[in-house]
Amino acid sequence: MHATLLSMHTKRADSRAIRIAEHAGAVLFVTVLTAIAAQISVPLPFTPVPFTFQPMVVLVGAAVLGARLGMTSQMLYLALGIAGLPVFAASPILPQGAARLLGPTGGYLMALPLAAFVAGCLAERGFDRRYLTAVLAMACGLAVVFAGGVLWLGLVVQPASGMTGALAAGFAPFIIADVLKLLAAAAVMPSLWRLTRR
Repeated sequence: MHATLLSMHTKRADSRAIRIAEHAGAVLFVTVLTAIAAQISVPLPFTPVPFTFQPMVVLVGAAVLGARLGMTSQMLYLALGIAGLPVFAASPILPQGAARLLGPTGGYLMALPLAAFVAGCLAERGFDRRYLTAVLAMACGLAVVFAGGVLWLGLVVQPASGMTGALAAGFAPFIIADVLKLLAAAAVMPSLWRLTRR
């Protein structure tokens, strides 16, 4: 099992209490970044799902934190949103709060903790140290996000349209842009590891 960037940094701490505080601060930082990324949102006229930078922040954050802490950061994000804080993507038609999880973006949101766990788990195994394996790790996490979102659209939100309609609304408009974002985001982790080694 390889170390994550966070565990490499915090193992130098003098006490367990300091390590716990550093871990808690890192989780909170990724949670806040996730909320900020959700606000960079572009509504599209042909789908109820907006375009955001959120998935890339989730995946990079998970690679830094590791599986359990990465998942925790996204569970905290969802908890804040369910509690009514305006952390979900701004929308003139979709409500903030717990009701957002019942709408067209609910599947994507509920998939974030699992996506973070998958990407973080692969990072713990060293996938984030080289570009191609970092791409693979983040692609696995992104696949979890899309699977959750498309299944929710097809089975719960728009069952009359079926999975074909769900793919047309929740996958096809985003996949090219998300792959390009993923290719850029995957370069972050190997670069950070090179800086750490220096």
